[in-house]
Amino acid sequence: MKQPFPLEYARKGLVGLLVPPANTTVEPEAALLLPPGLGWVAARLIGDAELSVAERMVQYIAALDATLAQVNNAPVTAFALAITGASYGVGAVEEDRLVAALEARLDVPFITAARSVRDALNLLGAKRLGLVSPYPDDVTAASVAYWESRGFQVVRVARVPLPEGAFHPIYALGSREATLALEGLDPTGIDAVVLLGTGMPTLGTIAKHPSHGGVPVISSMLAVAWRVAEACLRPEAPSVAALRAMIGGEGWKARLGTGLA
Repeated sequence: MKQPFPLEYARKGLVGLLVPPANTTVEPEAALLLPPGLGWVAARLIGDAELSVAERMVQYIAALDATLAQVNNAPVTAFALAITGASYGVGAVEEDRLVAALEARLDVPFITAARSVRDALNLLGAKRLGLVSPYPDDVTAASVAYWESRGFQVVRVARVPLPEGAFHPIYALGSREATLALEGLDPTGIDAVVLLGTGMPTLGTIAKHPSHGGVPVISSMLAVAWRVAEACLRPEAPSVAALRAMIGGEGWKARLGTGLA
C-alpha cells in the first residue's frame, strides 16, 4: 500500500493508532515493535473514567466516530484499535460487522487487537489457549466467552493480581507481574499463551519467555504490531515467518533494554 504523499517518518505507511485515554503502554510498545518506515498518529478513545472497566469498553465503541475524527485528514494507511477488551463487549459478530463497515467507509484496513490475536493464533495453528488476564472477573469471563466464540478452547487462565489505589489497575502493572503469572501457568494441553490487554506491559515478558512449555507466547500489542505491519507492507498474505520472528524478538528485543522482565 503506497503512501500518496511520502512522510518523513512514515515512508512505508502511517497508522491511525486508537488508544484508550489513560493507556501508558500502547505507544511505547508500538515504538519498539513497528518496523522502520512505519509511523503513527494517535487518537484517544472516548470514555468516562467513572464507569466500570466493562462499561467503558462499550462506550469506546459507541464513541468511535468521534475518536476517528481526531485523526482528521492525515494520510492514514491503516487504523488499529489498540484495545482488546472493547471486542469482548460488542462480541465477535458485531465486531466483524463493524470492521467491514469501517473498511468500506474509510477505504483502508481497520485492524482490531482481538482480531489480530485471532489471526496470529490461526497462523500458528493454535486452538487450545492459556490466557494471562489482568482484567477484573467480569471482563475475564467476557474474554473467555469471546475467544470460545471465535472457535478457540480456553484451557486455563492465569490471573495477574492488580495493585490497589493505582491511577488505573491495569496500566500500573509492569512486565514483572505478567512474567510471574505466565511462569505460574501450567502449559499442559495448550497450543499457545496469550497475554491479554494492550495496557499491561508484556515485551519484557516475551523477551524472556517467547515460548512457555514449548508453545508460543503472544500478547495483544505484539499481535497488533504484527498485523499492522502485514497490512502496510505485505497486504496480500500475512506471514507466519514474520510473526514468529517478532515473537522471537527480531527488530525490537535489542532496543528493549535490560532489567524489565
